[in-house]
Amino acid sequence: MALYESEYTQFMREQKKKYPEWSAAQLEGRALLWDKKIDWREREQFHQSSLPRHPYPYDVNFKQTS
Repeated sequence: MALYESEYTQFMREQKKKYPEWSAAQLEGRALLWDKKIDWREREQFHQSSLPRHPYPYDVNFKQTS
């Protein structure tokens, strides 16, 4: 029994055969945004330095305390 393959998947397979350099470009693009090492200490410092949010700042009776 043959498995179903969508038109989009077929199209992408054909395009990857035509343009094999797409795979390298795809990995490059992923590395720009996703494949990063996380400095957990820096992240924790960032979260500790942020101010607490008020529940509803648009309330007319809301008074901000500094």
